[in-house]
Amino acid sequence: MVTLIGGIVLLILGYFTYGKYIEKNFSIDTERATPAEVLKDGYDFVPMSKSKNAIIELLNIAGTGPIFGPIMGALYGPVAYIWIIVGCIFGGAVHDYMIGMISLRNNGAQLPELASKYLGKPVKHVVNIFSMLLLMLVGTVFVSSPANLIESITPSWVTTGIIVVLIFVYYIISTILPIDKAMGKVYPWFGGILIISTIAIGVSLLFGGHTIPNLTIGNMQNFNPEGTPIFPALFFTISCGAISGFHATQAPMVARTSTNEREGRFTFYGMMIAEGVIAMIWAAASMSLFDGQTLSQMISAGTPSAVVNQVSILLLGNVVGTIAILGVIVLPISSGLSAFRSLRIILSDYLHIKQDTIKKILMVTLPLFAISFALTNMNFTILWRYFTWANQVTAVIALFIATRYLFLKNKNYLVTLIPGVFMLYACVVYIISEPIGLRMGLTGLTYILAFLVSLTILGVFWKTGQTQKDELDPNGELINDQRPIGTFSNVN
Repeated sequence: MVTLIGGIVLLILGYFTYGKYIEKNFSIDTERATPAEVLKDGYDFVPMSKSKNAIIELLNIAGTGPIFGPIMGALYGPVAYIWIIVGCIFGGAVHDYMIGMISLRNNGAQLPELASKYLGKPVKHVVNIFSMLLLMLVGTVFVSSPANLIESITPSWVTTGIIVVLIFVYYIISTILPIDKAMGKVYPWFGGILIISTIAIGVSLLFGGHTIPNLTIGNMQNFNPEGTPIFPALFFTISCGAISGFHATQAPMVARTSTNEREGRFTFYGMMIAEGVIAMIWAAASMSLFDGQTLSQMISAGTPSAVVNQVSILLLGNVVGTIAILGVIVLPISSGLSAFRSLRIILSDYLHIKQDTIKKILMVTLPLFAISFALTNMNFTILWRYFTWANQVTAVIALFIATRYLFLKNKNYLVTLIPGVFMLYACVVYIISEPIGLRMGLTGLTYILAFLVSLTILGVFWKTGQTQKDELDPNGELINDQRPIGTFSNVN
């Protein structure tokens, strides 16, 4: 219990302390007009309130990640708490804030455009591929996971296939609506269900007489029943609850609806902290109610959806537990919708297809839904593995964009470089060792090879950054993005 409460307190303190420092390091301008105001188009660029933006950001980034990830991360034991707390405060929340604010300063530009601007035009194509792959996997995973949960609380004749089709129908309808109608009207209700259900799970866990494992010197070890090493697996298993590249595709969407830069810390940094709290509660619940072997068997037999069902019913009973399951269901459905919306925007920008009519919107969207529908037939575990790797590679790219941004403006760039380098090394180790990559296993050679590859990438990144800085125009946009929108001729 002490670790759970203490961890949540640390997350909140992180928002008021480190989050404040990150905001100061960025140097907000509360007088600068935002893209939502200057570029208002009634569809994607729509001014919305701070509270609506925050709840949309939370539901967009959350999905089943801060629930499924910590459930699977609980297999490693209480050590999982460390990554959620440290990763969230110093990695994920910084990552989300920086990309959200950089996008806001660049007319709501999506990640590939930001990569092109700060890392070089050739990188744009790589980032486009990774972003689209990630969003397609996210959308598919966040169709499959709620479908499994809905099936668990509906009559037997309501099959997974029927539910998947209904979710896609909802996505199609929502995709053609302006963002303030598709998300602004519905998400506050979804957010209410999520908050109430999360609080209910947490309160029942704390006051229901359950033994909640604490992190101690004695149990700071790997409890995974299959013996899977903590590094790098844990840092991919728990992603959305600590650091997630998917968020870098979502923050620009909210950057297009924000009306003041002072909202950024609450909307971007704060909602990641909220996601960390959700992750702590579900990790604690999974460790409290099941031993590692039982938890592993439940995940293998029915995906983490089975654990969500059991935790909710055991802690809250049939009626309230079902409501809690609904709270979990709204997360992936909302994130899946936002994933496909972001994917549509990125793909249409890449192909230069202006999204100004329903026909053009559906021309881009429907083929994406068709591909995703086909992918729902894949094994969930395989989908999740590809999703987690693509997710963390995208996080590295986003952190390097933020690092270059701060470096060029003579700000403290270590706040993004350090977590970026850590995740870069983890990503290289993962793809070299895992079956979805080079299948070399976790040997000494793997770690050495990964170190050399990471060092090479970092060297190229540093050299190109120094060259870019040496060639900077003192009056150019790269270091004067605080000026009003329209000041520079190359407006995105």
